[in-house]
Amino acid sequence: MLPLFKHMALATAAALALTACGGGGGGATTTNTAAATATATATAATVAALTPTATVVPTETPEARQALLSQLGRQIFTDRDLSEPRGTACVACHQADQGFAGNHGSRTGVALGSQAGALGIRNAMTNSYQGLVPAFGFITEGGKTEAVGGHFWDGRADTLALQALGPLLNPLEMNNPSREAVVAKIAASTYADTFKRAFGANIFANTDAAFTQIGEAIAAFELANLQPFNSKYDAMVRGQATFTPAESRGMAVFQNPNRANCAGCHLMNATSGNPADSPFSEFTYYATGVPRNTAIAENANPTFYDLGLCGPNRSVPALPATVAPGTTANQFCGQFRMPTLRNVAERPAYMHNGVFKTLREVVAFYATRNSNPQRWYGPTGVANDLPARYLANLEVTKAPFNRLASEGPALTEVETDDLIAFLHTLSDGYVPPTAATTP
Repeated sequence: MLPLFKHMALATAAALALTACGGGGGGATTTNTAAATATATATAATVAALTPTATVVPTETPEARQALLSQLGRQIFTDRDLSEPRGTACVACHQADQGFAGNHGSRTGVALGSQAGALGIRNAMTNSYQGLVPAFGFITEGGKTEAVGGHFWDGRADTLALQALGPLLNPLEMNNPSREAVVAKIAASTYADTFKRAFGANIFANTDAAFTQIGEAIAAFELANLQPFNSKYDAMVRGQATFTPAESRGMAVFQNPNRANCAGCHLMNATSGNPADSPFSEFTYYATGVPRNTAIAENANPTFYDLGLCGPNRSVPALPATVAPGTTANQFCGQFRMPTLRNVAERPAYMHNGVFKTLREVVAFYATRNSNPQRWYGPTGVANDLPARYLANLEVTKAPFNRLASEGPALTEVETDDLIAFLHTLSDGYVPPTAATTP
């Protein structure tokens, strides 16, 4: 694994924002008429929770300007008029009670768009803690080159601001026909004057500038509200909470390089006193052999494969001259970016294709991919969501994926229970006992 500070060195000072559904382009329209309303109550609750209670007035100081931008970003984030047809806001795919994920009520594992039955090919990533993600790039160390950073599962957007613009125009997500259409909706909104206060009285006269500034506003909202570092784990790091025996054992399993080895890639520092030192990802890319999700319409075509860094939603990335000798672009085909595990226990679907619906399934896959591949891939026991020419890209060197089949599962059932208990401590919203009893 590469040191986190080297990953973060790739980050730029560019503006941050967030996506709508953000599962990625591509997909098909299928019958799923009930899904669009399945989370209406949760969406309403999330919108209510995110509704500002006061209007920001002064903008003379940097702090006041950020407060104004955060308020504006909150309004954009919850605006159901910014889709076509109207009715789908960013919040529809990023429910507060689902770890700021949710797929707009879809149960297939991939996000439902604003049109009834329009489904993409990827699971909507959480947009919590996305300010920690560096820009996309390659790092070479110890004779090996790894891809790192960028937004979406394939890293095709260097900043969250760029990421936010894609779903607005994606036919299978918010489905607006043009930048002009999006800007016109904001110009006609109840917060148009706030937008002009933030970016200038004539901002709507320049479509490209106005469209770009949407990301600036959503960024301020996200950075102010969606990375609070207030989970039980964070309280423990600050010395404000104590883990249960199961949670403590689970953290030990998480960190054990010979067992789950989660911390080998999902970086953490439980002793620093600073929760920000535990991003629970190093933002690198892996081909872990996730099973094919047969509920995705495109997957009915046996020749279709989502190859992550090699498409279909992005071009194969160009390699810099500094890559390790012998490195080729094809070695990255089938790799997807590792998400943060913060709020992971709240999500309704897991992995890039949403094939797993419970955290226990995810842990079981990691623990038994090598010892019982037939459980995941059928009788052949061969990874079934990669073409044969890229099977060599599968991760086989890092625990637990380096185990021999004869060694059996990487985790016992008790260890699995404990690990899941620990992962629940990463959910935001924990109130330490001392805080709960303070008058």
